[in-house]
Amino acid sequence: MVDLVGQLLEFEFMRNAFVAGAAVALLAGVTGYFVVLRGETYAGHTLSVVGFPGAAGAVLVGVPQLVGLVAVCAASSLGIAALGRVTWERHGQSAAIGSIQAFALGLGFLFTSLYHGLLNGVTGILFGSVLGISQAQVIGLIVIAALVLAVMALIGRPFLYLSVDPEAASSAGVPVGTISIAFLLLLGLSVAATTLITGALLVFAMLVLPAAAAQQLTTRPAAGIAISVVLGLAIVWLSLSVAFFLSDYPIGFFVTTFGLVLYLGCRGVRRLRP
Repeated sequence: MVDLVGQLLEFEFMRNAFVAGAAVALLAGVTGYFVVLRGETYAGHTLSVVGFPGAAGAVLVGVPQLVGLVAVCAASSLGIAALGRVTWERHGQSAAIGSIQAFALGLGFLFTSLYHGLLNGVTGILFGSVLGISQAQVIGLIVIAALVLAVMALIGRPFLYLSVDPEAASSAGVPVGTISIAFLLLLGLSVAATTLITGALLVFAMLVLPAAAAQQLTTRPAAGIAISVVLGLAIVWLSLSVAFFLSDYPIGFFVTTFGLVLYLGCRGVRRLRP
């Protein structure tokens, strides 16, 4: 085991990947808890799809992928908020989310068709890659994680109130619209960061599976968020380790497989408890 760990940490790109994976687990664990609690997995999936044209556009114009991811995910979050009037009116929000998702897919196909170079970078965007994580990207992820967590610490309590009972929160004077828009922006930033690890098509797995598993074990918000982060960290680090030794397989496959196993295991634990 010591030799295996030594092999993993021998290369700089793997050390970068483990640090970036920790940032991703932290982001996805915190924001994903509220995504599952609020039943907004569709929004998380859409923002992950939106990450594809963002990163593909960045490759096309020659800027860092993280820049394109953050720009397009943030813009899409604002679009969902504006078109859906983010309150407890779920029908309007679902229509807005679906419209933005359809447009994002078309935009992604346009960018890939205009890109006349090798498509390895685009494939990495879709399915993730442990080989393409640079130190600059790691620093960018850490900055995004610090920003998201700082804002979540400020809005966490009123946002939890809003997520559990929006009508009562609104009556109590909680700024429903402002906090909901802020969370969507934070979710967009989290998706942009997570896409670099798992790929655009599977980013929502990190948002949903650890948080859903955690909520099978406890109903306490603080404990649930902590468990979600720990499970996310286990999924990412284990997936990175296995993908290193089985390089013919994409990391996204291992992320979803280990995440599903943990979720089913937590459901089993819940059924066995009195």
